[in-house]
Amino acid sequence: MSAIPVIIDCDPGHDDVVALWLALGNPTLDVRAVTTVGGNVPLPLTTMNARVALTVAGVNDVPIAAGAAGPLARELETAEFIHGENGLGGPELPTPTMPLDARSAQQLMVDVIEAADEPVAIVATGPITNVAVLVRDRPDLKPRIREVVWMGGSTERGNATPYAEFNALVDPEALAVVLESGVKFTMVGLNVTHQALLTADVRERILAVGNNTSKFSDELMRFFCDTNEAVYGMPDGPLHDPVAVAVLAAPETVEVVHTRLDVETHGTHTLGATSVDLHGMLQREPNAYVAVGLDVDAFWSAVVDAIKTLD
Repeated sequence: MSAIPVIIDCDPGHDDVVALWLALGNPTLDVRAVTTVGGNVPLPLTTMNARVALTVAGVNDVPIAAGAAGPLARELETAEFIHGENGLGGPELPTPTMPLDARSAQQLMVDVIEAADEPVAIVATGPITNVAVLVRDRPDLKPRIREVVWMGGSTERGNATPYAEFNALVDPEALAVVLESGVKFTMVGLNVTHQALLTADVRERILAVGNNTSKFSDELMRFFCDTNEAVYGMPDGPLHDPVAVAVLAAPETVEVVHTRLDVETHGTHTLGATSVDLHGMLQREPNAYVAVGLDVDAFWSAVVDAIKTLD
């Protein structure tokens, strides 16, 4: 079975970096492009951090392009309180050897999708602005998008407000556009990603790989766990974004259900909240797949195995 062609759309961020490594190191996926969006930190920093992530991993053949600097209809909100001022607090960042592609993220996405001989999947691990612009401006390409998997939202509570997860809160209008596009869509929310905890055992397993990527990861994760403990009282930080990659890279590890998903775009107290109708109360047609379970040990094994293949 051939590897799935995929575009990783991200806003690195500590967990986005590990999501990139899982995608790049897993044989199930063929990463054709990396695109960036303003999110955890402003766009120039998320773009630099994507280049750093590939440089550390020894990957030099995947184009990286910068996309939307901010949401469709709002001012950008960022998350330096978790990720540090540069978005990758902790280690000293190397000078990236990976160049920035001259194309915009939109043009790179279009070029990759048009050039592929089969539909291309998109995994989005930040605000979903770039994907929304793609399906809005190029609806003719929707049949050539295999699916969109997004880390964001929750079936329960939020982490940016009591009801909203960060990626959903930053650009709820973009999420609404993608949900209305008809493209196959999977949401991987906090209800599942909060099971992917960076325990001492997990960190030791990653560090024991012994390569450059694992050592860099350990420095990143120590900072990430410290800020999660300070902000949320969670000393074992939840590594959200790789779980979205696992939907394609290790599908046996993530349980999903087909249900109705909507996003709140106007609520005073609930802006960005994701309404997941798990029990069919609204009697509306399902429009999305939503992650509801995670095989934690198998997930971490997939992450460790991927890191082993990198520099």
